[in-house]
Amino acid sequence: MATKDRSDIAPRVVVWESTRACNYACAHCRATAQKQPDPHQLTTQEALHMVDQIAALCNPVFIVSGGDPLQRKDVFEVASYASRLGFRVVMSPSGSDLSQKTFEKMKQAGVRMISLSLDGATAATHDNFRNVPGAFDLVMSNIALANVNSFPFRINTTVTQHNYKAIEPIHKLSVEKGAVEWDIFMLVPTGRGKINMEITPQQYEETLQTIYQLSESSPIPVKVTCAPQYTRIATQQTKGKPARGSRGCMAGNGFCFISHVGDVFGCGFLPLRAGSIRQQSLKEIYQQAPLFVELRNHQLLKGKCGKCNYSMICGGCRARAFSTKKDYLEEEPYCIFK
Repeated sequence: MATKDRSDIAPRVVVWESTRACNYACAHCRATAQKQPDPHQLTTQEALHMVDQIAALCNPVFIVSGGDPLQRKDVFEVASYASRLGFRVVMSPSGSDLSQKTFEKMKQAGVRMISLSLDGATAATHDNFRNVPGAFDLVMSNIALANVNSFPFRINTTVTQHNYKAIEPIHKLSVEKGAVEWDIFMLVPTGRGKINMEITPQQYEETLQTIYQLSESSPIPVKVTCAPQYTRIATQQTKGKPARGSRGCMAGNGFCFISHVGDVFGCGFLPLRAGSIRQQSLKEIYQQAPLFVELRNHQLLKGKCGKCNYSMICGGCRARAFSTKKDYLEEEPYCIFK
């Protein structure tokens, strides 16, 4: 990758943290979301210009995240513009009581799918994690309305100590409720997420094995985020052929994250700024910023990640390495593979 012509390098997925405003205060929140929007967040014109910058680089899956994107009054204007330029727009409302009118606006704006978080198969587990009584019932209500509107939704689940033993029932509930996809996020301790919320490395490995077994018989696609070891596990199980839903660390390598103020990061969990779209083009940042160039060069990996036979398809979680060792090129601290 280090010798590849940089003009060919572009992300497949771009996440825009449209705002940090949110009604929730989730225990794991990487954004430390707040009740009110940051007065310095991108203006409408800046957000539209951001979409132009993305279009000059790629035609990606464009995930409008937050906080809660529905807290931005112009979010449908920006989503509609991105959709008209050919982006596959996905929205991740969090903490919002969706309405019929909301779904109509999303359809009009060309939003293809929404992501809804489900972090427990019961109200007790989910509500405790979200720090909001009634959060589980709200998810169920939003799911029901999505189904009434024939609007595709995927379920996002963040795995921590509080729910790792409930993976199978969460998957079962997601399928029963009509999700088109299940995306599991392995916690990265940043923002409000703390290291003591992480499952142990052994539990991490066992959980990924469980997820893989579920994926083999799942009627919906199962994807895993922030767990590049899943690619190694899938490859081992399939004797060399990576299974669907498996992928290595995407930070700066097929993926980038744009913050509410226009700062660009390899991913939302790696708090190292590569540049700002207010000062440079996204193309220049993504293709030339030293941080991104190094993230794409697996020959720079240290420790056991640098020696591992699976380094090119896994690479270890760069955000987790940074959160625990303050060096994004260090070895993945939660991998037990030798």
